[in-house]
Amino acid sequence: MRIAIYGAGGVGGYYGGVLARAGHDVSLLARGAHLEAIRSSGLSVRSPGGDFVVRPAAATDDPAEIGAVDAVIVAVKSMHLAAVCGGIGPLLGPDTLVVPMLNGVDAHEALLAAAGRSRMGKGLTRIISEVAAPGQIRHVGVEPYVALAEWDGSRTSRVDSLVAALRDGGVDAEVPPDIDAAIWLKFLFVCSVGGVCGACRMPLGPVRTLPESRALLRRAMEEIAAVAAAHGVSLQEDAVPFAMNTVDSFPAEGTSSLQRDIAAGVPSELDAWTGAAVRLGATVGVATPVHSFIHAVLLPSEMQARG
Repeated sequence: MRIAIYGAGGVGGYYGGVLARAGHDVSLLARGAHLEAIRSSGLSVRSPGGDFVVRPAAATDDPAEIGAVDAVIVAVKSMHLAAVCGGIGPLLGPDTLVVPMLNGVDAHEALLAAAGRSRMGKGLTRIISEVAAPGQIRHVGVEPYVALAEWDGSRTSRVDSLVAALRDGGVDAEVPPDIDAAIWLKFLFVCSVGGVCGACRMPLGPVRTLPESRALLRRAMEEIAAVAAAHGVSLQEDAVPFAMNTVDSFPAEGTSSLQRDIAAGVPSELDAWTGAAVRLGATVGVATPVHSFIHAVLLPSEMQARG
């Protein structure tokens, strides 16, 4: 299968690596020193499941050098989606499947005009990984999981082909019964954990242990569950307890990418996470006081990071 990874960072680099190791024709879109390292020495992946190095079919910053592919996995941060929309054209054939693997709930909508409805899928991933150094991906934890489907949630041959390719690479991949519910459930988790831990400036362990911050985290999750319901998304009845149990299963020192970016003083995905929770609540008349407060608290440092 010919697959392009648009954004070969921690997430995209990992999936590009395991897909290439499984024998698929993988092209990586990357930038700067990371790209140069991949070109010169290959892509190195360090993982609890085993370390390896692969040389992808192509590594470039120009989609035109790749051409049309069977599937495009979009794994950039949300602030780079506009650049993807401007550059994705050469990767698209008539039957190309485009699957975003971002942390928000509306990346597929942001890509729709550029990719076209007939090509647009929906997807999500669960993994903790990062660029440890140029050309090097470090898979920190969480068993890699991917859920994907067509725009309408259906299962087709091209969806099955990408699922099978990911499974070839050792990834737990599937077509879920309800892709929208799956995306919102992940959003409920990452947006709440990232926002609360970011506002507390503490890793997950202390936040989930103290009764006051644990209660704040639960209320943040309850707000997103209410917003999802108002948007017609049917989350499982125990979505919040399920997410809280997941919180308790993570390493105590765990942090989110949002929190790490804010602490480092670099642009984060605040707008696509907490900001989106507030906006999506407002459009359906659902109050989000916890997320509104977190957004207000973190926005000054975000604006400073953006210059």
